[in-house]
Amino acid sequence: MRAIECEGAGGVEVLRYREDCPAPQSRSGWLRIAVEATALNRADILQRQGFYPPPAGASALLGLEAAGRVVEAAGEFALGEAVMALLPGGGYASEVVVDPRHVLPVPDAVGFPAAGGVMEVFLTAYLNLSPLGRLRAGERVLIHGGSGGVGTAAIQWARQVGAEVWVTASAGKLERCRALGVTRCLDYASEDFGAELESAGGADLILDCVGAKYLAANLRALRDHGRLVVIGLQGGRKAELDLLTLLQGRKQVLGSTLRTLDADRKASLIANFRREVWPLLGSGALKLIVAGSYPLAEAAAAHVALAEGGAFGKILLEV
Repeated sequence: MRAIECEGAGGVEVLRYREDCPAPQSRSGWLRIAVEATALNRADILQRQGFYPPPAGASALLGLEAAGRVVEAAGEFALGEAVMALLPGGGYASEVVVDPRHVLPVPDAVGFPAAGGVMEVFLTAYLNLSPLGRLRAGERVLIHGGSGGVGTAAIQWARQVGAEVWVTASAGKLERCRALGVTRCLDYASEDFGAELESAGGADLILDCVGAKYLAANLRALRDHGRLVVIGLQGGRKAELDLLTLLQGRKQVLGSTLRTLDADRKASLIANFRREVWPLLGSGALKLIVAGSYPLAEAAAAHVALAEGGAFGKILLEV
């Protein structure tokens, strides 16, 4: 099969396109997908650099999602059906084998190649805003990295919930965030989001992909009983935590990763997602924001584009 392999850990030079990779072995009760498209995630860059190894038993290939057509049927899915899957790894390939509980039909309104980039970002947004973050209508949420794949998905889902949405992003992307329905857009390079939110009464929920660098300001930005959900460490993994601020404000700091959830929990999450979110993808009320698309063989160029930070939305790989 065709795939991208990492020859060691490092920069994009370790990415190698091959047309003779072994196809994944069949597993009883699992389905096989001939992949049409996959997508990039920040986790792919970390894995390529050697900082984020795949979970035990997962493919060593990059790629946390894929979409294509069923070529070995299982579960509810028939041969030839268009499906999209959440993966622990292996998406940068022309075939994947996956637990059918981690698969959904591709809505007609989405189609290929966009379906290749739906599962990771919309499930991440849903999990961390709703089941974990407990976002409710009328609350205020701050989404860091509002211009990224997860950020643009989270903006849309928060708006569907009925929340007031604030985001941080670079100056050149603020207007596009505002067009998605954001109430307040803050330039992370020149505006103090902690002070701005504190003066406005604070946020009920913060979705943070930065980590250590933003911890103190995030706690300042939360109102009493607020929740901080950390989903990324782009700004470091270690920071000092003022426990008095946490206690006095009855605030919560929560950590979350989607990739390492066990199979049953992922299945339960996806079942709930199918009831609450998937119909909105089908109606067009929620849309994947696509920054660009590259052929699988040009995965290295796609990684450069993601790392440079100029993309607005999701970068796809067409297989």
